[in-house]
Amino acid sequence: MNAFSRSLKRIAAIADKEWIQVRRDSRSLILSLLAPALLILLFGYALTMDVKNVSMAVYDQDRTSSSRQFLEGFSHTEYIHIHSYVNGYDEIDRLIDTGDIAMAMVIPKDFSVGLRAGKGTKVQLLVDGSDSMSATVSLGYVQAIVMQYNRDIQVDMLESIGITNMKEPVDMRNRTWYNPEMKSRNLIIPGLIVIILAIISALITSLTISREWERGTMETLITTPVRPREVLLGKLIPYLFIGVFDVVLTFLVGNLVFGVPMQGSFFELLLIAFLFLVGTSSLGILISAATRIQVMSIQVAIVVTYLPSLILSGFIFPVKNMPVFVQGITYLIPATYMVTVIKGIAIKGVAWSLLVTQVLFLAVFTLLVMTVAMKKIRMQLPE
Repeated sequence: MNAFSRSLKRIAAIADKEWIQVRRDSRSLILSLLAPALLILLFGYALTMDVKNVSMAVYDQDRTSSSRQFLEGFSHTEYIHIHSYVNGYDEIDRLIDTGDIAMAMVIPKDFSVGLRAGKGTKVQLLVDGSDSMSATVSLGYVQAIVMQYNRDIQVDMLESIGITNMKEPVDMRNRTWYNPEMKSRNLIIPGLIVIILAIISALITSLTISREWERGTMETLITTPVRPREVLLGKLIPYLFIGVFDVVLTFLVGNLVFGVPMQGSFFELLLIAFLFLVGTSSLGILISAATRIQVMSIQVAIVVTYLPSLILSGFIFPVKNMPVFVQGITYLIPATYMVTVIKGIAIKGVAWSLLVTQVLFLAVFTLLVMTVAMKKIRMQLPE
């Protein structure tokens, strides 16, 4: 029997031993198999970037047919909801402070007079800017409605003097690719899958080596001819099967429950996801080998994976909007590349050949982490 065959047997033996340990801890096994899908269900419904049914109060000081016609444009849209009609600024302040409304429209007393005179008029829009993103989007909705109202009045004025064949100089026709309905879930769910897999894969493997040291079984393992790379690969194999199962399950949930499309090749995505799982799982083993204490391993794994993957991966905040030195840090986060890959294949339907840069960075990250992990797995007793 050659050295390669003996090495494979040792890897298989360690993998079998680790799988027995995984099956014994049934609660952790069920958690690692079902938690990703449950988290996708929970966050998929809870997280949304769509801004709809924005509550607005109206302070109509004019109270004429003109003001009512102007407000009619806000009554037939899913984006703006007229919460109430108020009689003063004090009520507006109270409603904004209590969070009942996000904005208030104030129509002056001379609103209809200015329109009839052709001089124009002004309205005031008060916006709660404590949520800047929602405020910006809501302001855009109001501006679009007001622009349409102004356009209708101008068309009526031109028709009244006999101009009926007016054409706009520029006629823009919008066409949205890849996500024509502009659903934020098509952006959020794939990113969530990456973040959850990054955390779960590193978390469950962060106990592998430290558990051996705390239970004293590492000393027995040291007496065998097993090598660090065989320990690493043997420990990885069971968790990679769990990770692949989680990838398939979370995508099924995303597709069947939330309608997230799969425009590209799922097989290609699965292969790249496997590379990603090897890297993040190896990171968990590296943490476990470095700390040798289970509690500390879990804490370090959460700190290293959770916040960086959530904030610096481009899942929520675009990397290009970050300062240059922070953008440099994002290159160290494997979730950054996987988020780009999953969006490209699932949403855009691109082939992996157009994502070579991300795949290469994932491969380099995986190789570096595995190399460092093998050096940290010391097959000797601490001095």
